[in-house]
Amino acid sequence: MGPLVDRQIFIGWDPREAAAYAVARSSLQRHLSQPIPVRGLVLETLVNAGLYSRPLVMRRIGDRTVMWDVLSGAPMATEHANARFLVPLLARSGWALFMDGDMLVRGDLAPLFDSLDPAKTLYCVQHRHEPDVGMKMDGQVQTRYARKNWSSFMVINCDHPANVALTLELINTAPGRDLHRLCWLDDADIGELGAEWNFLVGHSDPAIEPKVVHFTDGVPDMPGYESVAYADEWRAERRRWAA
Repeated sequence: MGPLVDRQIFIGWDPREAAAYAVARSSLQRHLSQPIPVRGLVLETLVNAGLYSRPLVMRRIGDRTVMWDVLSGAPMATEHANARFLVPLLARSGWALFMDGDMLVRGDLAPLFDSLDPAKTLYCVQHRHEPDVGMKMDGQVQTRYARKNWSSFMVINCDHPANVALTLELINTAPGRDLHRLCWLDDADIGELGAEWNFLVGHSDPAIEPKVVHFTDGVPDMPGYESVAYADEWRAERRRWAA
């Protein structure tokens, strides 16, 4: 059976988190029951293709140098912070799933696509996540914005007419906080996934049995996050990938 052309998966890539990306991709593909194409979302490639033109500078904050999105007036924790919104333009048609690179997949993502209503424009876990402002990951600034982490795992209906409003101009000129709150959509356009599809380590209800674990504060190979929930599974997947 060839790849299913009506569905694609994109994983955010950041050169500082190459191991995390490898774990996300390896765990995803190991559980897939259908041949769905999986692609990395690489900022440099998007810039070179003329698709991403948001001004980005490096700025010193305290003793750290961070990526700073000029249009947002805010830091970017990863290179794919705003590049993710190019996914429907890259996929062109069908359903396209975007997921952050700091995730561990514990279940088959293929059935998720079969459960989606084509009347909806986008599906995500609708978190009520308001982290304390401070630092996370490898010294990255923790920021607050409406609908935080909704866009970290989202399945987009690329053929839905409401997504026509997500233009290249909007992606490259709107503040990131507006894109992450899905500003081009009405609330009725957004479908809700079960919380097991984007389990936030340290924030989600520990009674949930996750299909996708999201190390949103830091992956287990970063200092201070070695003993978080599901760290052993993450390290086992990393060893499996590296073998």
